[in-house]
Amino acid sequence: MLAVIEVVSFIDAAPVTVFDLELDVDVHAGSLAGSGETATTSTGRRRLGAGDEVTFRARHFGLRWRMTSRISAYDPPHRFVDEQTRGPFRAMRHEHLFEGLGAGRTRMTDRMTIRAPFGPLGAVVARIVLVPYLEKLLTARAAHIKRLAESA
Repeated sequence: MLAVIEVVSFIDAAPVTVFDLELDVDVHAGSLAGSGETATTSTGRRRLGAGDEVTFRARHFGLRWRMTSRISAYDPPHRFVDEQTRGPFRAMRHEHLFEGLGAGRTRMTDRMTIRAPFGPLGAVVARIVLVPYLEKLLTARAAHIKRLAESA
């Protein structure tokens, strides 16, 4: 089963500012501090670019998780996509969209598509547990980005 989670945020900052914050792995880790999130990049740089990989480690549901994603599409400051290359999902694709609304405002859309492991049982768990949990994480992350962007 394919599950789609979408979170839309309106931010009083220019798209380039929001785009840059979204690609900063320290900002990402800070937005999910409650899960003990850490991020290690393939390049050693703290800001991701086209083709870069990042490995996230965190605690969710009382378990330690590890996931590596690659930036598979990169169109600054409008869009980028990261896709899981190794990790807990059968597949995961996270599209980040940034639309300028004029007057220094941005509509930021996070669209995450996941395919859970374990066949029909995984699909049920995804629908009941994973989708609401991931939506909550994306919403918290978007609120963190909004606070940082609007205070810059």
